[in-house]
Order: sequence, then structure tokens, then C-alpha cells
Amino acid sequence: MNSPNSYLRQIQLNRKGIPSYNSYPFNLGAIKNLNQLDFHPKVTYIVGENGMGKSTLMESIAVAWGFNPEGGTINFSFSTRSTHSNLYEYIHLIKGPRRPKDGFFFRAESYYNVATNMDELDSQFSFGPPIKEAYGGKSLHEQSHGESFFSTFVHRFGGRGLYILDEPEAALSPLRQMAMLTRIHELVQQNSQFIISTHSPILMAYPDSILYNLKPDGIESLSLEETEHYVIMKEFVNNKEKMLNQLFEV
Repeated sequence: MNSPNSYLRQIQLNRKGIPSYNSYPFNLGAIKNLNQLDFHPKVTYIVGENGMGKSTLMESIAVAWGFNPEGGTINFSFSTRSTHSNLYEYIHLIKGPRRPKDGFFFRAESYYNVATNMDELDSQFSFGPPIKEAYGGKSLHEQSHGESFFSTFVHRFGGRGLYILDEPEAALSPLRQMAMLTRIHELVQQNSQFIISTHSPILMAYPDSILYNLKPDGIESLSLEETEHYVIMKEFVNNKEKMLNQLFEV
């Protein structure tokens, strides 16, 4: 799976340096049983139930690469509240021979903070074009939640980039999620690499990819059709009345 086109080929956990597996984040099953994780040169998915450590793992990868824990490009250095774990200190990145031209850590839960920092910087500095010009020319706060997300994907992301996305579907309608798949494909064709944490079966559908499912006892590789996300959604759509009756039984 490793390829010269990969900007990030693998992560390795420095298990010998971990002081204890009894406290967060090392007590998470996916971390406790992690040795290494290989990344697809195009798209890698990190999925699983709530509380399995998806965001913790994504954050550690992003911070180890040099991104701001709250998101943005390498150049973002603001801090609203320092809540990230120290897992990144124990992550060793195995990089490919080529360096990405662009990169972004998109974190849905703290993207409001990124947008606020952009507006603050644009108001403080008059030299050079405003930062918002790279995001479509309009403040992200002047758009709906979903529009601001999609403006970033369409306008800010470019070719030859490493993009780490934590739940990018959070504000996207199903139609926009399909449009996001199209955008991912466009950028992959321009030699970009994606690592995506998501609960959306639509976003998980990119064909040339690998999907890792985080569990209480470790990490497994699955196909889209094997994930609980896909199975449950398909069952609900095909047997809505039956599932509602089961959910509402007293």
C-alpha cells in the first residue's frame, strides 16, 4: 500500500516510552493495542463508535505533523483552550520521499475557532490580501455552518496536499456529502492525500481507499459494507417501520 505518492506512509507508536496504559489517552483500546498504522496514498478512513479514540488519534497525527491542535494550516498558531492529549509525543511519523505543497487539519468541533482567528487576523493586518480570500472571499462566520465547511473544501484545498479531516460531514447535507466525495476525487487526482475520520457511509464510499475501524480491543481493516454505519443505515432505510417499532418498544 505504501507508495512514492504518499506524503504520510505510516505512524508508529513508541510503546517503550509510554509511562502507563491506565490513563488517557493510552487506556483507549485502539491506542493500547497499536503498534503501527499504514496509510493509503489516496484516502484512509478512521471510523468507529463514539468514544473509541478517533479524534484523539487524528489530533495526534495532525499535531505530530505540525498542525495547530484546533485546526487550520501549518501557519495557524492560536490557542483557544489547550485540551489536546500528549499522544503526539509518542507518535513517530514515517513520511514519503515527497513533501506536500499544501496541508490542512480540519476539525469540525473547533472550526468556529479557526474562523474567528481568521477574522481577527484580517482585522489586525492590512498588508497583503485578507486570509478570507483563500476561502472564497467571504468571512466563514457570514455563511451557514455547512456553507463555511464547503467553502474551505472547495476554495482553500488545492493539489499536492495532505488533508486530515475530523468529521467533515458534521454540517453537510447528504447532497453536500456526495459533492464532498467529488471534491476529494478531484484533489486525489491532483496528488493529494486524505486521512478522514467520519460517521458518514457516504463519505466512506471512496473506492480507492483503506478503512480502519477502531474497537475496544484494537483496530481492524474493514470494507464499507462491513461497517456498522453502513449496515445500520441500510437496515433503517429498507426496514424503517420494523426498526422504529423495535426502538419504541417499552
